[in-house]
Amino acid sequence: MPLRLDVKRRLLARSDRVKSTDLHPVEPWMLVSLYNGNVHIWNYENQQLVKSFEVCDLPVRAAKFVARKNWVVVGSDDMHIRVFNYNTLERVHQFEAHSDYLRAIAIHPTQPYLLTTSDDMMIKLWDWDNKWTVKQTFEGHTHYVMQLVVNPKDNNTFATASLDRTIKVWQFGSTTPNFTLEGHEKGVNCVDYYHGGDKPYLISGADDRLVKIWDYQNKTCVATLDGHAQNVSAVCFHPELPIILTGSEDSTVRLWHANTYRLETTLNYGLERVWCISAQRGTNTIAIGYDEGSVIIKLGREEPAVSMDASGKILWAKHSEVQQANLKTLQDGGDEIGDGERLPLSIKDMGACEIYPQTLQHSSNGRFVVACGDGEYIIYTSMALRNKAYGAGLEFVWAADPSVYAVRESATSIKLFKNFKEVKTMRPDVTMDGIHGGALLAARSSSALCFYDWETTQLIRRIEMAAKNVFWSDSGELVTIAGDESFFILRYKPEVVAKATGDQITEDGIEDAFDVIGEQAESVKTALWIGDCFIFTTATNRLNYYVGGEIVTIAHLDRPLYLLGYIPKDSRLYACDKDHNVVSYQLLLSVLEYQTAVMRRDFDTADKVLPTIPRDQRTRVAHFLEKQGFKKQALAVSQDPEHRFELALALGELKTAYDLAVEADSEEKWRQLSQAATQKSELLLAGECLGRAHDYGGLLLLATSAGSAHLLNKLAQESTTGGQNNVSFVSNLLLGDVDRCLDVLIETGRLPEAAFFARTYCPSQVARVVSLWKEKANSVRKTSDRNLGDSLADPVRYENLFPGMEQACKAEQYIKQLAKASIPAAAYVQVPPNIERKVLKEMAEAEASGALRFDDEGRAMIMGGGGGGHAQHQPAPIAPSSPARSAAPAPVPVPVPVHRDEEEEDVVEQRHQRQQHHDIEEAEQFHEADDGDDDDDDHAAAAGSAFDHQRAGGPDVVQDRPRPDLVPSGGPDVVGDAPAHPPPPEVVQDSQVRWSDEDDFGDLDADDINIDDLNLEDED
Repeated sequence: MPLRLDVKRRLLARSDRVKSTDLHPVEPWMLVSLYNGNVHIWNYENQQLVKSFEVCDLPVRAAKFVARKNWVVVGSDDMHIRVFNYNTLERVHQFEAHSDYLRAIAIHPTQPYLLTTSDDMMIKLWDWDNKWTVKQTFEGHTHYVMQLVVNPKDNNTFATASLDRTIKVWQFGSTTPNFTLEGHEKGVNCVDYYHGGDKPYLISGADDRLVKIWDYQNKTCVATLDGHAQNVSAVCFHPELPIILTGSEDSTVRLWHANTYRLETTLNYGLERVWCISAQRGTNTIAIGYDEGSVIIKLGREEPAVSMDASGKILWAKHSEVQQANLKTLQDGGDEIGDGERLPLSIKDMGACEIYPQTLQHSSNGRFVVACGDGEYIIYTSMALRNKAYGAGLEFVWAADPSVYAVRESATSIKLFKNFKEVKTMRPDVTMDGIHGGALLAARSSSALCFYDWETTQLIRRIEMAAKNVFWSDSGELVTIAGDESFFILRYKPEVVAKATGDQITEDGIEDAFDVIGEQAESVKTALWIGDCFIFTTATNRLNYYVGGEIVTIAHLDRPLYLLGYIPKDSRLYACDKDHNVVSYQLLLSVLEYQTAVMRRDFDTADKVLPTIPRDQRTRVAHFLEKQGFKKQALAVSQDPEHRFELALALGELKTAYDLAVEADSEEKWRQLSQAATQKSELLLAGECLGRAHDYGGLLLLATSAGSAHLLNKLAQESTTGGQNNVSFVSNLLLGDVDRCLDVLIETGRLPEAAFFARTYCPSQVARVVSLWKEKANSVRKTSDRNLGDSLADPVRYENLFPGMEQACKAEQYIKQLAKASIPAAAYVQVPPNIERKVLKEMAEAEASGALRFDDEGRAMIMGGGGGGHAQHQPAPIAPSSPARSAAPAPVPVPVPVHRDEEEEDVVEQRHQRQQHHDIEEAEQFHEADDGDDDDDDHAAAAGSAFDHQRAGGPDVVQDRPRPDLVPSGGPDVVGDAPAHPPPPEVVQDSQVRWSDEDDFGDLDADDINIDDLNLEDED
């Protein structure tokens, strides 16, 4: 049977004639040297030209990467070697190396050595650490030396091919060749070493159109490959696969089996003659250079042939050799190994496999392992690797029953076996690209996936999708179907399948056989199930697991890893890379069991498992619970204060959030908590949080909304100390402290604003502010001859420019006296807005009536009696109310006459009549609501008394929470038409404040809730 090879072209770059190619060992780069004198570096993953060097005008016949130095070394027909830094494009060094054209370059894998060959028939060894001096010259060929290659198994020897029809093997330190291989009838163009350790082979290609395989120990030719129609220009032993690649001037690349020397396939990309072939150890990538460009192909798959059974025994194949490693050997020191670290496993050679294994797979019970490749399969006993069964097949899969397996013979035929005997042959109605085992047998085509019953071969379900892989859980209940860019989780329902009747079975199978659980946009590379958790690696090198509709990242990987299995007793997940380096990651079984129980809504089991989960893993569990909608449980489980704080806010658990904020003492947390408290109307808590967060803007909003003069006064002081001048200015302005407002403007250097503010609110300070303004203006004067300070006039020197200044200063003193009183909320209706007041007229009338006097120093004194003006009354004392329950304090002029013109009197009178009518209606509704209720006679009498009082012209009694609508910005609102002795209004008490619907916050009582008691200072 032919070797199963998937050849994928990854890049085709057209260019001038390509004379050499090389692959970077780390980056996805291909280096090509061109006949036109240029060198290109291509990225074969994104098909982009990464770098370009213009070397010379002559052909560049050789180019190599030196990855450990970030170099590109090139040799050209001008006999020079040039060294470039491929990151900076800087030329590092250049020197003349030979007296004729340079043909080939080789880099020593470990030493700082460079080997070159030339048409001058010499090979030279250069030491770049010793200023590029010639360390040794090798002479012996009698014609052009076309190529050389270092022995990968012995770095002290190398082989050269020459047009003198010979291959010579040399050793460093010796000037003569160790031996010469002769057999070609024409010049030899190329040579390469076999990379495996089992065969001491060389391969050569010549102008006689033949490829020869040499045993360099016996110095004999072991095989000759004949098939090319023109000169053989390139040969290559693939470093990973049992493949020989040969290129010829007949435009073809031929792939031969390295063991049987059978021609497997021929490639022709229509780019004319082939000149070079290169491969990179550790990858299946091949670079080919042609007359008209270069091509990158990928052979087979890079996933290693490796398998692990449930006990921790790992088998892998290196070429045809099978090796075993046992995880039980790590029991003594395995706990000290961290996640992602290579495990120090002892490796045991199990012998050679008769075929080249491309896959290894254990049966479900671990007793047998199958090797599949070269179009054949062999079943071995896993312990001693004894041959149990074999046959022809492209693919092999195990059923959940370890005695049952299936073999895909071709694209249309599947054979089923039980106890190593063939029981049935299937011919699905699709052209199969692959098959998959598990609870059901799956046949995959390019556009559909068909599930069949193992025993009856009945079609269970046909799913129209381009699937790439299928993964079954151990229970057979869940299955993952992976595509190119996403995967689906399905639940298989065998009970539905068992009950299906003829009408329910269609040409697409049983429609209800599967339920779709979820879909995720992730590209799955390798995967396995642990319970109901789906563990997988992605194309972006991440190790994830899927449970409950959510993906959790276990680790970010620095290279592709391939999952091997999970050992429950170790709580570790094992994986390996393509070089068979085994690593592990901790994945606690208790966590997986808990998540599985939650997903199944088995909360009793979840509660039993939770105590077994270590505390350092509970935050991960809490995130899972949160995503499942169990936020209260997540709050109880989480150990991360940040996560707990977020959950507490989301749940409205303000007490918990408060405790966490105290521990963290973060301004950001206090801000978040203040917002949450405000939304729940917990103003006291919101105020404390704003204070701890130093959020003066929020405190200003809170103080003004609550009408708290006490809090506003504290805020004015704290904001001044904290440098929040805007908040300080607004706070003092609302408090009516215009002198402090003026000081804030002066202290912050806002002298022009201070001057205009003083002219409006405190004219007695104008002269001082103007003087400061002049000093500042004079200090900043530059080259101008004009003194800017002279343009400023103050009322002391220029009284004529400030008419009415004396009256304004008296009014200032008058208003300061008025500001000492407060207006109760009950008198709101009778207080005219500031915009309607005539302060100078009020002052004149009060002074004329004797209610206002000024002493010799100009200070205003309001006398205890007197009257005048319209409707003068002396209001009775009003019960004081808490600033938290009243409007912001505004001065009330008790004995001062109010001056209104006739139009203003009409406006006030209409407003008063409207309010009386509204209160009468409320009283009537109150009587109607209480009519017939004997127990409420006292309340009815009180309502009737209030009604009679309203008709008598008494003040309105505010029954609801008062509003801070009085604006004490400059002067006081003046109360007019106040009754002589109104009864004291009812004092509205705050309702009890609770922090949540279930729990009280701390030991606060209802009487303790007072916004004025808020302390803005930080508290421990």
